[in-house]
Amino acid sequence: MHVVHVQVHVKPEAVESFRQATRDNARGSLQEPGIVRFDVCQSVDDPTRFVLVEVYRTKEDPPRHRETAHYKAWREAVEPMMAEPRTKAEYVNVHPEDSDWV
Repeated sequence: MHVVHVQVHVKPEAVESFRQATRDNARGSLQEPGIVRFDVCQSVDDPTRFVLVEVYRTKEDPPRHRETAHYKAWREAVEPMMAEPRTKAEYVNVHPEDSDWV
């Protein structure tokens, strides 16, 4: 599995709009054959900060995800909502075993 954490800092006035647009993107993403999980997490301490936890079957799947209509619509919608550019970190799965993912 290939895991991507995307860190997003949203303008305070855009939090609810960001949440909705990101939920829509997550729902569409879960329909992709290369995506195993797509979690959207909001900070308890600072509600303007989010982490997207994206789990892909292979390292080739994230570029395919970025070509989908729902991702492109999300990116266009949320770009002006961001307080700063989003960042990402990529990981490989250690546990559970890849074969244990549904």
